[in-house]
Amino acid sequence: MTNLPLETLQKDLKRVPGLPGVYRFFDEAGHILYVGKAKDLKKRISSYFQRTQLSPRIERMVKRILRFEITVTRTETEALILENNLIKEHTPPFNILFRDDKSYPYLMLSGHDYPRLASYRGKVDRRNRYFGPFPNSWAVRNSVQILQKVFRLRTCEDPVFKNRSRPCLLHQIHRCSAPCVGMLSKEQYSQDVQQALRFLEGNHRAVLADLEVEMEEHSAAMEFEMAAVIRDRITDLSSVLQQQAMDVVAEGEGDVDILAAEIMNGNICVNLAMVRGGRHLGDRAYFQRGIKASSDATYNPSEILETFIQQHYLDVDVNAEPSSLLPSVLITNVALKGESVDVLLQGLTERLSRKVQLLHQPQGQRKHWLSMAEGNAKIALLRRISETGGQLARVRALADVLNLDLEHLDQLRIECFDISHTSGEATQASCVVFAKNEMQSSEYRRFNITGITGGDDYAAMRQVLIRRYSNYQETPVDKNPQVVLIDGGKGQVEIARQVFSELGIDISLIVGVAKGEDRKVGLETLIFADGRKSLFLGQDSQALMLIAQIRDEAHRFAITGMRAKRAKARTVSRLEEIEGIGARRRQKLLARFGGIKGVANASVEELSSVEGISNTLAEQIYRQLH
Repeated sequence: MTNLPLETLQKDLKRVPGLPGVYRFFDEAGHILYVGKAKDLKKRISSYFQRTQLSPRIERMVKRILRFEITVTRTETEALILENNLIKEHTPPFNILFRDDKSYPYLMLSGHDYPRLASYRGKVDRRNRYFGPFPNSWAVRNSVQILQKVFRLRTCEDPVFKNRSRPCLLHQIHRCSAPCVGMLSKEQYSQDVQQALRFLEGNHRAVLADLEVEMEEHSAAMEFEMAAVIRDRITDLSSVLQQQAMDVVAEGEGDVDILAAEIMNGNICVNLAMVRGGRHLGDRAYFQRGIKASSDATYNPSEILETFIQQHYLDVDVNAEPSSLLPSVLITNVALKGESVDVLLQGLTERLSRKVQLLHQPQGQRKHWLSMAEGNAKIALLRRISETGGQLARVRALADVLNLDLEHLDQLRIECFDISHTSGEATQASCVVFAKNEMQSSEYRRFNITGITGGDDYAAMRQVLIRRYSNYQETPVDKNPQVVLIDGGKGQVEIARQVFSELGIDISLIVGVAKGEDRKVGLETLIFADGRKSLFLGQDSQALMLIAQIRDEAHRFAITGMRAKRAKARTVSRLEEIEGIGARRRQKLLARFGGIKGVANASVEELSSVEGISNTLAEQIYRQLH
């Protein structure tokens, strides 16, 4: 395909003003090929058709241009913002476009009389306090567990907190002080909250010193139980600080983002590392959206970083998101210079009402952090390239669909639950585990469900989830799932949400798999417990293929367990129905043959060899069981 004759383009270019604005190139079908901004639209657009040395990428684009449109703006900053909005709206194929995801988790302390500690994503509420952002849910979950262990702040949602009549399981395992039922005063709880805040702000030694003074005061007042509680907190906090001793806290560094761009085999990666309060919280890798760039593309790291900064930070809503999402210092692994960078910094400064500084070639600790970010970008690219087929492609697709925070796919752990019974008889629940990119059969578990009305799947789901996750706060982070699949629709998902809320577990982990029309495979809908819209993936979705694989395995495991339990129950019942077989003879039979299966497989002669079992009775047993 060729573009319009150069003479026609030159004629159109004569009408373009030399003013700031945004331009859009279109192909023959009317699709947008590229969106750009310019200080001088006339000069910028003319350059595409006057250059003799174009990069392969730009040359391919120019050959497809059939027309262009412009929008004049008052300032370069306005052009920058408009360009960013148009790129995100139209996703032009010749623009670099990163996945639009700034849904970082934060650690939140609510503004209630008895503040709640929780992992949080979404718009901010000025009544609450937020700490972060954390690059992934692992980091914030670990912090929540530390604060629970040391300061015992509540994590339950408000409906649970307001309606408790007795302490919950978290209080029993010393992870909550149970303010819901008045186990401590408002003043005492507020003191714990203040200590937690100081800990989050980095005043670790001051918190330890205050706890030591408090312990001595309780001891002097003969309040030995409270003194022991404070002593345990000091021990826990000291242990936490000792474990974190390898983490470097750079005094005076404040909040910094480190950005490293790498290109490999046409794949683009920007690794974003976050430093808050001088502490390195971790990093996250971003990849270009859609198909990778061609091998002859001439993207350079400076162009990539400039684009990433524009897309990632420019539309930060200072009224809806914590201000710490964009720090005042950005460190890059390549120099960013030129008028377009100056305009970008000006736009960021205007948006945040504070100066944003770009640094290159940092020194000291910052240099070490930048080196780490570059190394992690290369590792992430190599891993991404290897995840191109088979099971890994399915896992990657699911991670992308659910927007999971994973450094690499080996970290993904999925636990799936299913309930099985026959008309309410022999109810069993199964839990199967997918981890390290494959099913982990050694970690499967079955749960015998008792004490419920036969056929009540909701009660069965509640029981199995409570039994499985009652010790969630004690479990190492790497053994807790990132996804909890529930084989069922809105009802089962609501039960899971209630249980997780009661146990202080992040409800965003829950994903329900609702069957489609006529229960056809490929028509399933994903249902979420945290308010996200239901998601229909379609029959060709690699992510749905993985979900179906795990769901079907849970169903198989539940069915086989239920059938075995039902067969055992029926066989034992048939043994009890035989006249002359009382509890003592039944016990001897089971002991001799190692269980009911052995009794059923025994011959008449073998049965009659058991003390108290005559030949006639042995024949009756054999007939009854065959």
